[in-house]
Amino acid sequence: MKFTKIIAAAAIAGLVLVGCKKTESEKIIPATAETKAPKKQVAIAPENVQTASFTIDGMTCAMGCAKTIENELSALDGIEKATVDFDKKTATVVFDKTIQNQENLTKTVQATGDGKTYKVSNIKS
Repeated sequence: MKFTKIIAAAAIAGLVLVGCKKTESEKIIPATAETKAPKKQVAIAPENVQTASFTIDGMTCAMGCAKTIENELSALDGIEKATVDFDKKTATVVFDKTIQNQENLTKTVQATGDGKTYKVSNIKS
């Protein structure tokens, strides 16, 4: 009986010590169709720059919700900069008004969820 306990303890200790803990540099990211090349930054003519600020209701976390929305907005054509503040529940987007508009920004935010999760309000230019 004591021998079985020793073997079991050694096996558990071995699993814990040799666990599969990979560091960031060891993680392998599979190449998929979703892997995108970085967006090429195109300068916006000063007369076409517009800034929109709005409230986003329905966010529950900074890394999942806010960062995902920020990435979706940043990936749109004509966006110079997009920031989403989870604590204040706000987003600020600097964009080229000849390419994007507030309606597209609203649709993008709402489409990031299931169409019902995120609600945009208080849009200001």
